[in-house]
This record gives sequence, C-alpha cells and structure tokens, in this order.
Amino acid sequence: MEKIKRLPDAEFELMRIVWQNEPPMSTNQIIACLDEGNTWKPQTVLTLLVRLIEKGFLRSEKAGKERIYFPAVTREEYLQAETGSLFDRLHGNSIFSLVNTLYDGKKLSDKEVAELRSWLDERSGGV
Repeated sequence: MEKIKRLPDAEFELMRIVWQNEPPMSTNQIIACLDEGNTWKPQTVLTLLVRLIEKGFLRSEKAGKERIYFPAVTREEYLQAETGSLFDRLHGNSIFSLVNTLYDGKKLSDKEVAELRSWLDERSGGV
C-alpha cells in the first residue's frame, strides 16, 4: 500500500473489530462483533468489507463457503498515519500547538501533564 488514507467511520468500525480479534475472521464473526445498537444488514457489511479490500486495508481468502479476512494494515500503522495527518493539518507539525490546545481545552489532567513532563524528560536526558 502506498499511502494510508483516512477511513470513513463505518469502515473504521469494521477495521477496529478486525484489529481487536485474532485473524482470520469470517464475515459472520465480524457481524457478531458489531455493537448491539448497530442496524447494518449483512449486505452493508459485505459492501464495506469489499471497500476495505479495494483500499488495501484487508485481504481475503475463500475458506469453504465462507470468506475470511486478514488485516493488511496494522492498527499501529493506521493510527500513526492518521495522527501524523491530523498533527500536520491542524497544528502545522507543532507539538507545542497540539499540547497547548489539549491543555487549554481541559483535555489534559494535571496527572497527564506530569506524565508528559516525565516522558519528555526521559527522552531529552533530563536537560
């Protein structure tokens, strides 16, 4: 796969299920893992799975009468690409901008700020 692109929410939901379970997964196993409130019909799930294959996120094989799916992109690869894109687009690759936004928006607790400070100190050699 060339560049990992952002997934729409519905496709991301299916990938989240595949990433959280031991591959391979059948279509029926994926459907069984959907949230209780999800009202997707099996054909909708199949359509989304085909899109994920076309985008290079999944690969599939025929296993008897079923089709089984394997992740072709790891969760970590996707999150790294998505986070990098978001970081660039919203914060111009400025870590200060990102942390300041989180802090001013009250999204970071004092404990998290202390953990971040400790993490930064470890990587900078305490300088």
